[in-house]
Amino acid sequence: MGKTFLLAPDSFKESMTAKEVCEAMEIGIKRAIPDAECIHVPMADGGEGTVQSLVDATGGTLIQKEVTGPLGTPVKAQYGILGDGRTGVIEMASASGIHHVTKETKNPMVTTTYGTGELIRDCIEQGITDIILGIGGSATNDGGTGMAAAMGYKLLDKEGKELPLGGGYLGELHTIDTSDVIPQLKNINILVASDVTNPLCGERGASAVFGPQKGATPEMVQILDRNLRHYGNIVKEQLGIDVVDVPGAGGAGGLGAGLLAFTNSTMKKGIEIVIEYTNLKEKLENVDFVFTGEGGIDFQTKFGKAPYGVAQAAKSVNNDIKVIALAGYVGQDVEALYDEGFDAIFGIVPGAAVIETLLSQGKENVARTSESIARLLK
Repeated sequence: MGKTFLLAPDSFKESMTAKEVCEAMEIGIKRAIPDAECIHVPMADGGEGTVQSLVDATGGTLIQKEVTGPLGTPVKAQYGILGDGRTGVIEMASASGIHHVTKETKNPMVTTTYGTGELIRDCIEQGITDIILGIGGSATNDGGTGMAAAMGYKLLDKEGKELPLGGGYLGELHTIDTSDVIPQLKNINILVASDVTNPLCGERGASAVFGPQKGATPEMVQILDRNLRHYGNIVKEQLGIDVVDVPGAGGAGGLGAGLLAFTNSTMKKGIEIVIEYTNLKEKLENVDFVFTGEGGIDFQTKFGKAPYGVAQAAKSVNNDIKVIALAGYVGQDVEALYDEGFDAIFGIVPGAAVIETLLSQGKENVARTSESIARLLK
């Protein structure tokens, strides 16, 4: 009787999508155990690769769209519609990510989340009722005001003029005009995938912690922080919502706060959302072995990374399921994971080689390592 393997890896960045890792694992396992049953559940943790993984795991579709990039120029972005036909999944970085700016052009005073708002709006126009929104990897520090502007909110100065886009202008915010907001927005539920617990303002806030990597000088950090606090105060006064100190409000340059202020949003850890929407726990019933993994595994994996979520889910369903992780890089203090639901951790790299070679040989290396493990399990 063949064994049942559940394959639930994250992507191996720059090498393979999570779906491709599943396929390579199955090839290796079946070389050793031809009648093995392999259940594919591509995973992600709410960051890069989440759209692809959830689309692959649910038989959904990818939608390509040209939107406004963080610098106000057009960029190509994408989002997913899950197999249920009513849930959209968006990575804010696709429209407003740091990869859309260069060392020379990054400037959190002017970068905007407007394009992320355009993706949300497009989802709504497609008849989507629920949206999963991953908010990592942003180039922005605008408190989500660009996103709000794309929904029809108008942010006005004291003369009634619309503010230019970007966090650098929020100090002049006087009125939030809601008269042109798209009416469907109130019926949309947004689940925000965020592992960030930073508040909007202060020394742990969006500007101080994440501003410098987006190009903010110490002077800019002070201006941006002051502007976000002013913005938070106006939101509280005019919309009756307090966003300044909410854990996670500082995610993606304050997009967390903007989503809480302007949409029906709830925040949740990315991996928990992915486990829920892939029905991972149901699929773990009657499984003998779980293979998971990602590009790099170390002691930090237990802070909400996909393989950790998979291991925890497997043990919660049946403590006897063996959980085996594969990684391109096995890092520091990985032993800590053996108390967190992992039974074994294997590196897939066969020997010293330049990184480009290893990235291009990812599939063969995963297949070979999976075969070796399966032979041992047989």
